[in-house]
Amino acid sequence: MRGCATLSPRLNQVTIATAAPSRTTHDTVAPPAPRAYQWGKADWISTSVVGVLALITRFVGLTAPVSKGTPVFDEKHYVPQAWDMVRSWDNLFIGGIETNPGYGLVVHPPLGKQIVALAEWVFGYSPLGWRFMTALFGAATVLLTMSLARRVSSSWQVATLAGLIAVFDGVLLVSSKFGMLDIFQVFFVVAAAWALARDHNQMRERLHNAFVKDRMGSSAFGPRFGFRWWRLLAGVCLGLSMGVKWSGLYFIMFFGLMSVFSDLALRKRYGVRRYILGTLVRDTPAALASLVLVPVLLYAWTWRAWFASETAVYRHAKVDGTIEDGSWLMNLPDSLAGWFYYHSSVLEFHASLTSSGGHHHPWDSKPWAWLVAARPILYYSSTDLQCGDGSSECRKMLYLFGTPAIWWLVIPAVLWGLWSLIIRRNRAFLIPLVGFAAGFLPWLAAFDRQMYFFYATAFIPFVIVLIALALGQLIGHGRPVRWGWLKSLAGGPVRWGTIAAVFYLAMVVAMFFYFSPILYGYKIPDSWYHSMMWLPSWT
Repeated sequence: MRGCATLSPRLNQVTIATAAPSRTTHDTVAPPAPRAYQWGKADWISTSVVGVLALITRFVGLTAPVSKGTPVFDEKHYVPQAWDMVRSWDNLFIGGIETNPGYGLVVHPPLGKQIVALAEWVFGYSPLGWRFMTALFGAATVLLTMSLARRVSSSWQVATLAGLIAVFDGVLLVSSKFGMLDIFQVFFVVAAAWALARDHNQMRERLHNAFVKDRMGSSAFGPRFGFRWWRLLAGVCLGLSMGVKWSGLYFIMFFGLMSVFSDLALRKRYGVRRYILGTLVRDTPAALASLVLVPVLLYAWTWRAWFASETAVYRHAKVDGTIEDGSWLMNLPDSLAGWFYYHSSVLEFHASLTSSGGHHHPWDSKPWAWLVAARPILYYSSTDLQCGDGSSECRKMLYLFGTPAIWWLVIPAVLWGLWSLIIRRNRAFLIPLVGFAAGFLPWLAAFDRQMYFFYATAFIPFVIVLIALALGQLIGHGRPVRWGWLKSLAGGPVRWGTIAAVFYLAMVVAMFFYFSPILYGYKIPDSWYHSMMWLPSWT
C-alpha cells in the first residue's frame, strides 16, 4: 500500500532539460520514488481498537431518545418516508418509493432514505430500524477517516490519532445516532477522498516508473496514465453522495478540479514539456467522465424506483395539470417532465428558506459559527424530571454538539494546513484542505439561507485529518523528557512533542465524557447541565 506522504517532496527537485526538441526529456536525477507503506501489526491493532470503539459509542443507547415512541427532530420527515419505501417495495433491485406527499418535505434525493429503509425492512418501524444504518455508516466513517489519514501521512500513529479523534467527536457521534441523512453523505464523501488519494499515488508511481525506465515517450504531452480504477471509484462515491443530498455537487466540483490540477503538477514535476496541454488532452476528458458523468448517471440511478412507479410524487405532473401550459417542460416526455418538475420544486423550496423571507428557526446558524461550534442544535429535550433523590431538578437534553477540544481548533488547523501546503510544500495536507473547502466555502455564498450546524458534518472528518497531521508533526520532536519513570514506561526516550500530542488526545477524550450527557440524552441534574453551557449561544 502506498501512502500520500509521498506527495510532499518539492517540485524543484526536477530539472527540466531544454535541449531536446521533439521528445520529452528530463534530467538524469529522478524525483524521489513513491514510498511504500507496509501495513503492519500496529495498523491491525490500532484499526481494531478504533473500530470497536466506534461501534460501541454509536450503538450504545441507540434506541433511547424518542418522543413518546415517535422519531425525534428531523427524523419525523425521513423515517416515515423510508417506511413508505418499505411498504411499496416490490422489487429488490428497484426498491420502494415515497408515495405519500402528505409526509411533507420530500426535498432530498431518495438514496439516503433507501438506506434507512433497508434497516426498517429488517427491524421494522422501530427506533432500531430508524437508526441501525446511520450507526453502522457512522462507525464506518470513523474508519474511513482513519484510512484517509494513513493514506496521506504514511503513518499508523497519525491514522490512530485521526481515528480516535473521530470516535470522540460529538457531531460525528450524534449524526450517527438518528435516522437522518447527513452521515450517509459524509461516508461517501470521505470514501471519495480516500479513493482519490490512492489514485494520485498510483499515478505518481506509474509516472515515476516511466521516468526512471526512460519510457516517457516521444510526445510533448507526456505518457498516458492508463485506466484509473481508483478515480472511477471516487466518481461512484461522489455520485452516491449527491444521491443523498444535493450538496454532494460541491464535492464533485472541488475534487474534480483537484484531480485535474494534481495531474498537471505531476506532469510538470516529471519534466513534460507541454504539461498543460498534456493534462487537457490526456487527463481532463477521462476525469470529466469519471468525476462528472459517472456521478450524474449514478444520481439518476438512485431515482430508479420513482421512474418505475406510476404513483410517485409528480410522476405524471405533465398530464395531470401540475405543470403549467407553456412551460418548457411540456416538450419533454411525461416521465422526464415530472422528474425535472420535481427537481424544480425542490430547488424552489431550498431557495425560499431565507432569513430575509421571514423564515426563522431558533437553532439557525451561519457558516462562520460552525468554525467554532457556536450554535449547536437541540434534538431532544425533557425537563422537570424527578432525580434519584426525589427532587424534580433533573432533565434530559440531547444536542448535536461539537467536542470543544476539536471544534475550537478548526481555524488553527486549517491555517496550519495552508501554511504547510503553500509554504512548506507538504502535499499531505492537500486533500483534507480541499475536502474542508468543499464542505464549507459554498455555503458562504448563500449566507441568507436558513442553515443548521449539521451541515458542518461534511467537513469535520477533513479537519480531524488536518489536526492529526499537525499532531504527527509534533510526535518525536522537542526536547527529551527527563522523567526516568516515563522513559521506562515508554521503553525509550520520550520528547515533549509526543507528550503534547498525547495530552491533546487525552483532553479530547475527557471532554467527550464530560459532555456525554448531552450527546446521549442522559438524565442529569440541572446544575450539571448549566455547568456544561459554556457559551450563551449553546442554550
